[in-house]
Amino acid sequence: MSSPSKRREMDFMKLLMSDYKVETINDGMQEFYVEFNGPKESLYQGGVWKVRVELPDAYPYKSPSIGFVTKIYHPNVDEMSGSVCLDVINQTWSPMFDLLNVFEVFLPQLLLYPNPSDPLNGEAAALMMRDRSSYDQKVKEYCEKYARPENASASPDEKLSDEELSEEEYGSSDEETVPGNPDP
Repeated sequence: MSSPSKRREMDFMKLLMSDYKVETINDGMQEFYVEFNGPKESLYQGGVWKVRVELPDAYPYKSPSIGFVTKIYHPNVDEMSGSVCLDVINQTWSPMFDLLNVFEVFLPQLLLYPNPSDPLNGEAAALMMRDRSSYDQKVKEYCEKYARPENASASPDEKLSDEELSEEEYGSSDEETVPGNPDP
């Protein structure tokens, strides 16, 4: 590739031409949403999540930032921010990977094989290790409540009722906790 911007454009176009629904933010290729379906044969099957992707200027040499906008119950996804704890995105990213790898391999693997020993959601990790059937049930409840296919295209504000907008989610703190903000 001649430049990171050409590669970013090529990877973005491959994603657009795939089966994924992509919605740009500010009509650019730097930030966008992707509708991601839960992998078959998993607790997440049938669910559809809106995932925010932000491509850094140095992409593909620097990994994309990925964050779930739609709530998901998983040990390696922060429930409030949607940030993802995944080595291949956070530490071991390589320019050999592209955006399709994120949605066809990395995120499905994350959902199929959670790692409770390196959690972003300590409650989910503890429940998974302590009581797997209760954990499985809670995952399914979140899928039914938040990841229904008809909700995937709605903005986060449209899906949340007033009682779901708690101070805990939107109060001030040292860290920004707006749902869907990707990892830095």
